[in-house]
Amino acid sequence: MRRLIASTFVSLDGIMQAPGGPEGDPTGGFALGGWMFNYVDEDMDISAAGFDGKERELLLGRRTYEIFEAYWPYQPSDDPIARTLNAAKKYVASRTLTTLHWNNSTLLHGDVVPAIIALKTQPGPDLQIIGSGNLIQTLQAASLIDEYNVWTFPVVLGRGKRLFGETAKPCALRLVRSQVSTTGVVMSTYVPFGDIRPGSFASAEPSEKELARRKKMANEMW
Repeated sequence: MRRLIASTFVSLDGIMQAPGGPEGDPTGGFALGGWMFNYVDEDMDISAAGFDGKERELLLGRRTYEIFEAYWPYQPSDDPIARTLNAAKKYVASRTLTTLHWNNSTLLHGDVVPAIIALKTQPGPDLQIIGSGNLIQTLQAASLIDEYNVWTFPVVLGRGKRLFGETAKPCALRLVRSQVSTTGVVMSTYVPFGDIRPGSFASAEPSEKELARRKKMANEMW
């Protein structure tokens, strides 16, 4: 079975909206698009993290597909990222699109979860999600993502679309690779690591103050 890999840029407070430019996704009044621009350095290995789609088939949500479709086919033919993305096989999850104009693109109709399960069982290269926050959330909740490449930029945005929301499925992750750029970007790779196993640092016998505090919490007075 081939792997499903998700790669994304996030701020320190977990925002992934419009990292590349102001016009990428200004929905909801988001005015800080392009927040990653000044932190990119030449040592960042976008290929290893899957951001260029090299040797993988792409899986994109509707919004990310429309951003890419309006940009990459119009870049110079000698641009290596454009050449790779334009040639890659692409699957697009959408309930509203009816036709796709970017070459080598296939529309996934209906419920995306069984469609991705079927794709993972087919022979071929690994599947790569780039951006596509809503799609990541849906597939994370279904435990279908096998690897996360998360590049955390040293900015706090305060508002915007987050990588994980309240519908995220609780799970443990294991860090398998990490590197820090010269500009302070933490480039990390995680894989699922089973269920969360909660513990406690509290002493065996809580104090009277602690019991009173717990009572306040139970009565929603804390």
